[in-house]
Amino acid sequence: MKDNNTRWLATPLPASAQVGNRLLSLLQSGSLTLEGMLPWSSNSTFLGRVTDGEQKALIVYKPIRGERPLWDFPRGTLALREVAAYIISQGLRWDFVPPTVLRDGPHGNGAVQLFVEVDQEAHFFTFHQDPLYACALQQMALFDVIVNNADRKGGHCLGAGGGRVWAIDHGVCFNVEPKLRTVIWDFAGQPIPVELTADLARFQSDLSKADCSTMRQLSALLASKEISALRMRLSALLAAGHFPEPPEDRRPFPWPLV
Repeated sequence: MKDNNTRWLATPLPASAQVGNRLLSLLQSGSLTLEGMLPWSSNSTFLGRVTDGEQKALIVYKPIRGERPLWDFPRGTLALREVAAYIISQGLRWDFVPPTVLRDGPHGNGAVQLFVEVDQEAHFFTFHQDPLYACALQQMALFDVIVNNADRKGGHCLGAGGGRVWAIDHGVCFNVEPKLRTVIWDFAGQPIPVELTADLARFQSDLSKADCSTMRQLSALLASKEISALRMRLSALLAAGHFPEPPEDRRPFPWPLV
């Protein structure tokens, strides 16, 4: 999207680290204005834009004060979990969570995420049987196990064409107790592909390093017991070597499904 005077940063995301860092800086420090409220959200969610000189980007802003209290997640932590999910996606180098930062906004601190351009009619149930999307959905299924995603609806998997999938809405992740509820059980019981196993193993190794930037960032967002539980889920996934089966002792699907 462009106008006569402004360069918009939108999907597809820039590949170079320099441009990627510039985008994160824009999200973190650009002037934030709101366009309106997004409907059908359980928490207060706004469409807005961030601006810094000639650079602009459309964003989704979720202020902490607009979060609906949940009995099983500490109040005021959902925005932090949104940012932590982005950090995990980057650490795995799977890059399907749109760039997300924690910052101040018109309604106080909250998560600010790049608004991604997608086919509004394309979601998990419209493309999950297309082989072109298999790798992206396998990555997402493994990611959801690691972060303990309690709400992977079909509408949280956004198709961008060409096998590209964006993953959104990660406010109810990282609980210490088993909470996995997802629509992505297509690969249950199957061996984890070799290349994805390598990604998981590399990420596990990175987390064990004393100078791990991912761990430093997560420590500012999650409780220590939540980080320990994440590492245990990652280790268990690697030890098992296959995608998990749906649990029999609790509901494995979110509601609604889309």
